[in-house]
Amino acid sequence: MKSRTIVVNTLVSLVGASPLQPRQLLDFDLLDSAPKPAVHTISIGEQPHTVVYDLPAATQAAVADPLPVEAVTKRGLKARTDDSCTSLAAGAGPVPNPDTADTFLAYDAFSTAANSAPVPSGYYQTFGNLQASNNAYGYSGYSTLESYDTQECARRCNNVDSCSGFNIYFERDPSIVPGASCPDPLSTTVIKCVYWGGYISTDNANNFGQWREQFHVVIAGSNGYMKNELYTIPGFTGESLGDASINAPLNCLGQDTYMGAKIFTTSFFDVGLCAAACTSQNEYNIAHPPSTGSPKLCNFFVTYLSEVNGSPEGQYCAMYTQYWNSSYATNDGQWRGEDHYTNNYVFSYTSTSYVDTTVCPGSNSTIIKRSLLRSAASVE
Repeated sequence: MKSRTIVVNTLVSLVGASPLQPRQLLDFDLLDSAPKPAVHTISIGEQPHTVVYDLPAATQAAVADPLPVEAVTKRGLKARTDDSCTSLAAGAGPVPNPDTADTFLAYDAFSTAANSAPVPSGYYQTFGNLQASNNAYGYSGYSTLESYDTQECARRCNNVDSCSGFNIYFERDPSIVPGASCPDPLSTTVIKCVYWGGYISTDNANNFGQWREQFHVVIAGSNGYMKNELYTIPGFTGESLGDASINAPLNCLGQDTYMGAKIFTTSFFDVGLCAAACTSQNEYNIAHPPSTGSPKLCNFFVTYLSEVNGSPEGQYCAMYTQYWNSSYATNDGQWRGEDHYTNNYVFSYTSTSYVDTTVCPGSNSTIIKRSLLRSAASVE
């Protein structure tokens, strides 16, 4: 997988900056009107696979105005009628003795594997050694492993276009399909590597297993990892902002540089969708100029995954007319009654053709002179 490291050097001098602008906080009307993103929990009958990311369709939806109200449908199991007591694929993990769910959950080898697992290059760890897997946004498929190998799981994630992070864990599965004549069969331990195109964390690790007849499926040694590399977007330079989005003041001329926001809920997390929306917005604004003055143009955007109480709301995309550096990344979420909205996996991007020509009162030159430096690094 190839990535590009982008360094942004900025000289900023703001004169008479105004207080933070509250309209940059989450647009609840936008959130409420958007279709809710589908979340996914892997079922026992689901075979290893990857989910194909339809980039053209996702981009078309991203640039549409208004946004479509079509939601991703949730996968379901095909009806089973005659496979009770038939063999299932054996896992590569150890089976504790005695063969019970309680013994599985208490098995030290699973905790040891999770706690000692190395963090793969290009990733950071979001949680470790849980007894639950993720039920999240952007499900991209899964595969099984021969050992608890975070490096191998990361390699596979890197080969899936829509994969932004992965969840690796041990799962206690039945060795045969439970049925009326075999309600509690012997178990097998499957080591799963699950790919996600959304943000995975402790908050959405809420799949604690399931019952199949009298057989108890449980999970142990569950670790989560997210990519920490910037996504390369042609025509833009980027910056990672962690878990806080931009909340910019008015500029020195008293102008509001915030243009508005969109939310995407029918795809995986993809900063390219926000870039496409930014570019498309400019094309529309130029073709439909205001009666006086020049149209606002999108030169900078911030995109992130919005969650409420740990459940996904979708990918938020906020657009601005000018660049704001990471010192303005102060919006780490907000409350709406008893509901807590958080911002996760936040990135900002600036158009490479952008030059700030704002001239402050009393200044003989532009207030911002920017140098965008790129250094390319290839990571296999």
